Amino acid sequence: MKTEGFNPEQRLVMTALAGSILLASLGISIATVALPTLARAFSAEVQQVQWVMLAYLLAVTVAIVSAGRLGDMYGNRRVLLAGLALFTSASAACTLAPTLEWLIAGRVAQGLGAATLLSLPMAMAKGLMPKERLGTVMGLLGSTSAIGTAMGPSLGGMLIGKLGWQAAFALLTLLAAAMWILVSIAVPKPRARQVTSTYMDWSGNFWLAVTLIFLSLSAAGGKVVLNIAPILSLMCAAIALLLFVRAELASDRPLVPVGSLRDRSISTSLLMNLLVGAIMMATLVVGPFFLSFGLGLTDAQTGLVMAAGPVAAALSGVPAGRFTDKFGADRSLLAGLTLSTAGLCCFAVLPGLYQIPGYVIALVLLTPGFQLFLAANSSAVMLRAADEHKGMISGLLGLSRNLGFMAGASLLPLLFTSVLGGDGLAHSSPQAITDAFSWTFFSAAGLCALAILLALTATRPLAAAIRT
Repeated sequence: MKTEGFNPEQRLVMTALAGSILLASLGISIATVALPTLARAFSAEVQQVQWVMLAYLLAVTVAIVSAGRLGDMYGNRRVLLAGLALFTSASAACTLAPTLEWLIAGRVAQGLGAATLLSLPMAMAKGLMPKERLGTVMGLLGSTSAIGTAMGPSLGGMLIGKLGWQAAFALLTLLAAAMWILVSIAVPKPRARQVTSTYMDWSGNFWLAVTLIFLSLSAAGGKVVLNIAPILSLMCAAIALLLFVRAELASDRPLVPVGSLRDRSISTSLLMNLLVGAIMMATLVVGPFFLSFGLGLTDAQTGLVMAAGPVAAALSGVPAGRFTDKFGADRSLLAGLTLSTAGLCCFAVLPGLYQIPGYVIALVLLTPGFQLFLAANSSAVMLRAADEHKGMISGLLGLSRNLGFMAGASLLPLLFTSVLGGDGLAHSSPQAITDAFSWTFFSAAGLCALAILLALTATRPLAAAIRT
């Protein structure tokens, strides 16, 4: 980890903040390879063991904004340590789980702890790191998330293959305990009491949680007759969202101050974050289908090819942050989105022409654009956020990214299968799968172009944020 320009204390703080994000990312990815083993161990169907993943993601999504608000209320350091303690105990409970239901409940508690690990480090970085180096820090935090995603499947696969599925959760327990010690040592206690108010907008929390639960369930989908359940989930989410807005407008101290979302630069950044999150997740979900059914690769070969993306993200995160520090958030953001759009067009064309080399080249071209956007967007939003709301704004960034992930895991794969038609993957020709893959990512490039238009409308506010 290159940290030139930081003193030893700042490097230790960066390690603690980055390690917290890496732990939460590892909590997502390390469990993916355990699902087949869990299905055998508990004699469960695929739809049942999938909740080991969904429970974690749902808990993170529902709690991430509230976790940021708790940091604003009681101090980010204190809440982060509490989240690490919860993550540690929940991981231990997962390790000892005698039933699948117990394991799923443990994953819910893990996700609640992970919400603090994902929402608070960016807010803490704003107060602990030099303002002129914030882009570098945001790039580092983004790259550690990619490293956690890359490490999880391979690390989990080795542990589970030799020691059983419990070993993956035992590792998370040990890492979380070590991270609690590191944060308690590295992150200084605030000089002054950080509690701005002990009031929590419980009504807003409730309706936001209901909204996100129904959105998550609709994104998760499932084999339901006529797909009635996702439609009803979306309707319930819309009603709950209206009730949430009503509660926030009526509250003197809302969970999400409406005024902050009326700031065009912040609301636009959150929307762009959602769009890019959806595109990023689509590459992870649709890509394996193309590699497996279109190119005929084995699971091991597919994993090896797809590892190029997280590796490229890990290597480009810090340089993207330094680019942001040097050229400013507005220029870097537009550059990142432009590079991503070009990369998505390559992603739609090159794999069909050159197969595996084309796929890897396109992925390596695409990923730095994502990293540059994430570093610039996060820097601009956190620089603009008021100190008393920085935890909440950081939570909203995480929320918009997670919502984008869920949209990318459901809507773009739906487009992919719709283009394939009624034959399905198993009965479609490699050329038909390649064509469907190309159309999907040309559409993703269109979404990225939409994000560019949104960025152009917010260029002036973003520039103003950097100058203040």
